[in-house]
Amino acid sequence: MKLITTCYENYQREVIVKNYEAVKDERGVENNVVNLYPEIEYQTILGFGGAITEAAGFAFSKLTKENQEKALELYFGPTGNHYHMIRSHIDSCDFSLGVYTAMNDPEDKEMNSFTLDRDEEYILPLLRAASEKASEAFDLMLSPWSPPAFMKTNGDRTHGGKLKKEYQKDWANYICRYVKEYEKKGFTVNRMTIQNEPAATQTWDSCLFTAEEEKLFLRDYLYPALNEQGLGHIKLNIWDHNKERLYERAKAIIDDQTTSMVDGVAFHWYSGDHFEAIAMTHEVFPDKELIFTEGCVEYSRFGTDQLKNAQMYAHDILGNLNGGMTGSIDWNIFLDEKGGPNHVGNFCDAPIMVNTQTGEMEVKLSFDYIGHFSKYIQPGAKRIGLSKYTSDLEVTAFKNPEGTLAVVLLNRTEKKLPVVIRLNGEIIEFELPENAIATGLID
Repeated sequence: MKLITTCYENYQREVIVKNYEAVKDERGVENNVVNLYPEIEYQTILGFGGAITEAAGFAFSKLTKENQEKALELYFGPTGNHYHMIRSHIDSCDFSLGVYTAMNDPEDKEMNSFTLDRDEEYILPLLRAASEKASEAFDLMLSPWSPPAFMKTNGDRTHGGKLKKEYQKDWANYICRYVKEYEKKGFTVNRMTIQNEPAATQTWDSCLFTAEEEKLFLRDYLYPALNEQGLGHIKLNIWDHNKERLYERAKAIIDDQTTSMVDGVAFHWYSGDHFEAIAMTHEVFPDKELIFTEGCVEYSRFGTDQLKNAQMYAHDILGNLNGGMTGSIDWNIFLDEKGGPNHVGNFCDAPIMVNTQTGEMEVKLSFDYIGHFSKYIQPGAKRIGLSKYTSDLEVTAFKNPEGTLAVVLLNRTEKKLPVVIRLNGEIIEFELPENAIATGLID
C-alpha cells in the first residue's frame, strides 16, 4: 500500500509518501483495526470539483501567464486535483463584481436583447482554459440565484422576493435560453439546480421558493420547457441549500409525478454536519444523486486558521461520502487577496488565493486536503464497507473502476493514532500523525 500523508506543523506543509507491505498472516489482530470489505458496495461517485464564478474568473485573470498555467494544472491537470465537476451561475451571484442579467427588458418577449457578453469577460474564458487543460470533458452544472428583477414580487434581484406567477413560463424559457447560449459556445450543460438557496432571503441575489412552489415550477414549467427545447438530457437537482432540511425537501417534492423529473438533491454545508440527513435521503431515494454543491470558509464565521479550515473540509467530505453523497463541488476555485470580489462584502477563503497586484498565488492547505479525495477517488468509484476502532479516526474507502482501493483517513486529534488496515486476511500497520490526513492506495 502506498500511503500519502499530509501533515501540518508550524504552518509548514509536509507531504509524506511511504510504502507498506501487507502481512499475509493477520495474527489474530484485534486492536487498532480498520476493516475493509470491498464486496459490500454503496453509492457510485460522479466526481469532485469546484465553482467557476465571475469572482473566480476575475481573480484568475490577474495571475501572470505562468501562474495561470500552474493554477490550471493544480486543478485540472494530470498531476493536480483532477477536478471533474464545475458549477457556475445563471446571471449574477454574490461572488460577482456586481448585479447583472443577460436580459432585463419586460417588453422583450422574444428575448432579442439576451446576451452573454458579461459571462464572456471572466467566466467563459476560465471555463475554456479549464476545458483545454482537463484530460476529459468536465461535468458542468448551472444554478440560478434570482430571476430578472421585473419577474419578481419585490422588483429586485436581491433581498429575496418570489417569482411572479405570471412569469413562471417566461423564467423557464429564460433558463433554457441561457443553457442554449452556453451550448452554442461549446459547453455542454450536464446538470442544473432549480434555485440556489431557495429558503434564504439574502442581501445578494436570491429568490424564495417553498417546496410546493419549487415542485410546481419544476413539474409544470421547467421540465416541460427543457424537453420541448431539446434540452431533456440535462439532469435536474432540487433544493440546493443546507443539509438540515435535505430529507424534508426531497420528501415534499419527489412523488409519483415528479420522480422521473428529479435526478438528484443538491446541498450546502452552512448549517452543520447533518450527515444523517444525507443517509436518510439516500435510503428513501436510493436512485437519486446527492451532490454537495457549495461550501466555503466564510471569514465572518470561521476565521483564517488554515489547519482548522482544511480539517473542516475533510471532515465534511468524509461524512457526506459515508452518508451517500455522489458528487462534491467546492465553492470558488480562485478568489482575490480580500476573499472576493463580492458585491456585498461577503468575503471568503478559497483553496487558491490570488494577489491581484503581483499576479502571485497562495495554495492553501484546504487544497491539499480536498486533493486527498479528488485525486484518488475516481469517477465511477464505489464506496465500500468498513469498520473502525475509534471515533477519533474518520475513515472512508472506495473501489476505483480499475480495481484499486482508496482509503482516506483523517486524524483531527493532538495524538498519533495507530492503524491496522485489515483486508482479506492480511494486515497493514502504520501510525497516522496528529493533525494529519492520509490516503492509502491498495492494488
